[in-house]
Amino acid sequence: MDFETLTTWASEELKALLKVLPQDIQDAAGKVSISFEEKPGQGSSDDQLDGDELGLFEGPAAMDEAEAGELPRIRLFLSNLWEWADEEEHDYRDEVGTTFLHELGHYLGWDEEDLANRGLE
Repeated sequence: MDFETLTTWASEELKALLKVLPQDIQDAAGKVSISFEEKPGQGSSDDQLDGDELGLFEGPAAMDEAEAGELPRIRLFLSNLWEWADEEEHDYRDEVGTTFLHELGHYLGWDEEDLANRGLE
């Protein structure tokens, strides 16, 4: 699947998802930059990644004080998500939403147990 189509589907999914989230979560999501990337490799510390990640949260959490110029960012790796979903559009869209919420949870300060309890593991 081409990256442009994956980006379009991911963007559509996130727009729809954000509309149904509680207002406080929508507000938090509005403070985070979101990037769509094919695979890890574009970040300054990506050499420390395995390469099969679906998403990644970078930057300060909502309750942490950010240093000057340090912004929270969620990176979604669309080719990895596509492969994870066995190249099926519906499953891909679902996984984009789940991965986004998982990474947003990190921004909100949720640990892995909190995420698992919310079905975002």
